[in-house]
This record gives sequence, C-alpha cells and structure tokens, in this order.
Amino acid sequence: MHRTNIDRVAILEIDNPPVNAMSQPIRRALADHVARADSEPEIGAMVILARGRTFVTGIDLTELGQKPRDPGMAEVVDRIEAASKPVVVAWHGTALGAGCEIGLAAHRRIMGRQSRVGLPDIRLGLVPGAGGTQRLPRLIGLPAALDLIASGRVIDAMEAFALGLCDEVTDGDIREAALAAARALIGRMQPRLSLRPPNPPEPGQWEAMVERVRREARHRIAPLRAIELVGQTLTTPYAIGGAAERRAFLELTASDQSRALRHLFFAERALRKRPELAEIRPRALARIGIVGSGAAATGIAATLAERGLAVTLVETAEGGLQAARERVAALIARGIRSGRVPEAARQDIASRLSFQGDLAALAGCDLVIEAVFEDLALKRDLFERLEEILPPQTLLASASPLSDHAALAGQLAHPGRYLAMHFLAPAPAMRIVELGRTRHTRPETLASAYALLDRIERMAIPCLATEGLIGSRMVARFRSQCDFLLEEGALPAEIDRALEAFGLPIGPFAAQDLAGLDIAWARRKRQAETRPPGERDVPILDQLCERGHFGQKVGKGWYRYRNGQREPDPDVEALIRAHAASTGRRRQAFTADAIQLRVLAAMVNEGCRMIEGGIVARPAEIDLLMVHGHGFPAWRGGPMQEADARGLRVIQSAIEASAQRDGVGFEACRLVAELIASGRSFGALNRPAMVDVLQPA
Repeated sequence: MHRTNIDRVAILEIDNPPVNAMSQPIRRALADHVARADSEPEIGAMVILARGRTFVTGIDLTELGQKPRDPGMAEVVDRIEAASKPVVVAWHGTALGAGCEIGLAAHRRIMGRQSRVGLPDIRLGLVPGAGGTQRLPRLIGLPAALDLIASGRVIDAMEAFALGLCDEVTDGDIREAALAAARALIGRMQPRLSLRPPNPPEPGQWEAMVERVRREARHRIAPLRAIELVGQTLTTPYAIGGAAERRAFLELTASDQSRALRHLFFAERALRKRPELAEIRPRALARIGIVGSGAAATGIAATLAERGLAVTLVETAEGGLQAARERVAALIARGIRSGRVPEAARQDIASRLSFQGDLAALAGCDLVIEAVFEDLALKRDLFERLEEILPPQTLLASASPLSDHAALAGQLAHPGRYLAMHFLAPAPAMRIVELGRTRHTRPETLASAYALLDRIERMAIPCLATEGLIGSRMVARFRSQCDFLLEEGALPAEIDRALEAFGLPIGPFAAQDLAGLDIAWARRKRQAETRPPGERDVPILDQLCERGHFGQKVGKGWYRYRNGQREPDPDVEALIRAHAASTGRRRQAFTADAIQLRVLAAMVNEGCRMIEGGIVARPAEIDLLMVHGHGFPAWRGGPMQEADARGLRVIQSAIEASAQRDGVGFEACRLVAELIASGRSFGALNRPAMVDVLQPA
C-alpha cells in the first residue's frame, strides 16, 4: 500500500502485482490506512485506487479453505463504508469480486472508459462474501443485481454507468478524475449504501429473473444461494443479510462444487506456465495454410481469420473449393449473429482469407495444417507433396486426433517441424486445442505453436501425439461403456437420464441422434479393419443405421421424434433386447448411480493409463479438456477430480470405520488428504487402487 496526501485528500494506492489480489497483508494495510486517514483532522476525503494495469481482481484464492486470517474482506469493506469522510474509488482495468465490493462500500465510483467490473465469484462455486449480494441490489435493483451475481458477467464501463453501478466514466486520467470527485465531496458526507432500502422491482421482473437463474443453474448450488441472498434485501437489514452472506460464502467454500471449480481455475493457471520452453524463442506464425474443405478445415480457417491471421485454404478436389468458401462464410456470419465477431470486422476478415486449388499456393506459409479425410495413405501422400513445396522452416501439423502421428512425422525429411494440432469442434466457439508432440518435435516448434494458440486465445492441452490424443480416447471409453450397458440391461433413455442427472448437457444417445448416427456409423466402418480381435464390440448402431435410423434429421435414431419431441422407440428397445439376449449376458436393472459410476470409472481408468504411459503429464490437463471440450460438468471439476473426491470420501469412510473399531487410521487419512490437496491425483498415482474404489470387482 502507498499513501499520498493532495489538497486534503488521502490517496490510498493498492500495490500487489500482478493483479492486486487482496491477500491478508494488503487487507490489513488498506484497513489501517483508511482508519488512519479517517482520524486525521486535516484529511477531508479519501481516494482508493490501484497501481499497475488493473484494479483489484479479487481475493487471494490460495487462502480459501484455510484458517481465516484477520481482517477478513467483509471487515475491510465495512470499515471503508463506515468512514466518517467521503471515499471515492477509481476502477481501472478490471475490478472483480473484492475489487467491485470495495467500490460498493465507497461513496462514489469512477470508471475508466476501457475498464470492466463484475462479481464473478459464481464461476468458482461461490457467492460474493464481502457484502456484494447485499449492497448491489440496493444500488441497481434486485433483478439486475441477481443477473450480474448469478451469471458472473463482467460488464464494461458504459453498461455499469447505465445500470447505476458507477457514477462517472472518464476518458482521461482516472487518478485526476477521482481526486476531483473527492475534493467536491469534502464536507458533504454521503449516506451509506448498506442503509439504503432497495427499490421494489417492477411486477413480475424479480420472478422472471429467479426463474431464469434456476433454469440456468443446472445442478449448481451457488446460483440458488444467490437468489436467497439477493431476495432477502427487500425485507432484511444489512446487519442480518451480511451475516447470512458470510455464512453462505463459508459453506460454499467447503463444498465439493467450489473445490472442483477452483481445481479447474488453478489447473488453467498452471497450464500457462511452460518452464521447459522458457528459454526457447518462438517463431512468429503470421500466415497459415490449411489443406481441406470439410468442417475441421473451414472451422480452423474461420477461427484464425477472425483473430487477425492471414489464411490460405487449399482444396484440390473439384467443387470442394466453393463448398469451403460457403462454409467459412456461414461460420463468420454465425459469429456476427452471436456477437462473437463485430459486424464491422466482416470485410477485414474476408480480406485475410484466400481460397486456392493448388498446393503451391502454400509456399509462403509459416504453418500448414492438414485437415483432410481420415485416410493414412492420403495423408502420407499429402505430406510428401508438401515437403517438396515448403521450405524446411515451415511447420507442419495434422488437425486429426485419430491419425498415426508417429508414422506421419517419421516419413518427413525434417520431422522436428511436425505436431498434432486438434481444434475441437466447432473451432470458432471452442477454447480447447489438443497440442500433440512426437518424439521428433523440436522445442521451437512447440513454442511457436503455443504462441500462436495464445494469440488466438485458445487453451493448449499438451500431450504425446498418439492415435486418439486425449479426448478421443476418453470419449471412446465413455461411449463403449454406454453401449455395454445396453447389452447388460439398460435402455438409451435410462442411460441418458442418469448422465444428464450427473450433469451432462445432453445424454450420449440423444447427442448421437442430434449429430447423426450415420457419422458414427461411417467411423465404425473405417475402424473395423483395425479393431483388435476379441475386443468387445456392440453392433446395435450398425443395425439401426441399416434400418435407416440416422437420427433426429430423419425423425428416428435411438429415439423417435414427433413434432420435434424426443420419445423412446419401442422398436429400438426390442432390437436392443434381442441383441442382448443373443450375447448370453445376464441382464440386470441399473440405478442412475450405478450407470454414472460405471461410466466415470471407465474414463478415469483410461485417464490413468494415459498418465502412466506418458501421453499426458497431469490429471488436471485431462480435466480441463473434458470440461471445456467435451461437456463434462464443470462443477464436478473433470473426471479425474471427481474420482479424487469420491476416492477420498470412500477412503475416509473406511478409515473412520476402522478407527471406530480399533482406534487407528486417522493419520493415514490425513496423508491421503494432503496428497490430493497437493494437486497430485490419487487415481493417477495408483490406478489399481482407483479401480477398486470406483468400480469394485
């Protein structure tokens, strides 16, 4: 903290780089400076601002779950509001969580034109814990406050001004603007926001917002607590509401959901650290070539062009080039309609795109990405031709997760420039890219690919470039277990209901109907020749497709569709039962819990095999991929985190039961808890034990 006095105004500057998190020493210093300035007769007002590129972006998350250290954030914020002299807060950069709550306690809020503000605690499974749920409704009304708190939206200065969240937006020096506002308030004490009664909402507004939040919560508990806390401001004084908010914050901090979401937060932060490449200077990849005209190729082309890169897409098949143009144009138009891409950027994006019918057009590219049909011979031939055209420094990548990457890299004269770069579909909307290296890939190649993905704001999940990479292997195990369950007594609707209750946005059979069963059928036929002899296989999908059941687009797949509504198909269920009977396996009834556990165990075991095999380094990277790329519920933290949480609970229960019998075991339980808290996956360290915990024989 730093303090300067100018014209009877005490300027208090928070200085805790890089993001000015409110750690305990900073909280203590701010509270002390406010109290000292409040007691000095020569001081008439205070300004709170922050040094560096941003205002306060929240509390120090490493303190969550630890023994509380005084002063708490709520105590500091209450001290600011209780000051006998006016306090002005200057928000620049981002003012998030505790940064927003500091401003809510002040008597005037100034924002820089480019600054943003919000209460994103909900993204970590929490509610604001320093008065945010109680002061914000009193400032901007209950419906608007619940919208911001339950969504975690971060809004710009003009929206904040329109809502009444800030009092002034400045294009100039925010320090000077705040100082001027503070001078004007000297001798004019402002009322405390916590004592202001909120304006009653218009009829129906609050109920409509509550209904929307409940609908969008989808198993998450924090948004429901936010409804309670914001709603009580109409009838409950701040002293009681603030205490209730603090209790809710502490309860949510200890919840499995918040622990899971914080796991993802820290995993994403760790992903950005690449110490092995710290000394490697990446090459600038400004012009990107793409070979192909399908969904993968055009999705990648649209993504790169939207992010300012020059893209040359080559398709040599007759008619393919025009189809590629149309697909890319449709993707960009969709981005504009959704608000992801500004309308004004349409022409600039189009100017960066070039569509060519000759591979020679790629000669000037820094990186060429292969995204052609899944045929190894075709890909081998393509890379051989590319090597004849491209200089040795041009990087080569395959966008396919299913290619034999070792074979493709091994045939190159310069294999160090090859890597796998799998953009999850739809590429323009998905944050995740699987970045696979072979044993030949040079560090400079990896560093350059990382730099490119950072530039286009994609999360790169590193792995060894084996067939299937990470996601396809995990999804294959997930899907296989669902098919095995059909042979053992479950029906599609039962499995879908169980997994939607688990948190998936859509069950696997309904999702396959939506995508088209013919897509999965074509993949099965391609893979049939390489399927290991004796591997368990369920051919029901083949039988459905042979009967013309291609999914929702034709009105029948795993389900039948009438007037857009999905319903079980008795004919499909009869087909499933007939096939199951032909296998001779005993059929049984499955509970939802049993289905969920069976599928989870299959994914976790596959994840552990990949870690043991060196395909992926950390369980958290699997979790990030499955959550952000394959719809695994974020509030469960990913399959590996969910396994750790379940495994720890089972182990704790077993040890506690043992301790009740013979008084031993608590020390072992503590060691397991410390192991998991350290970020190392119990499942990854001891796969057989995890199998036993999750899926007993």
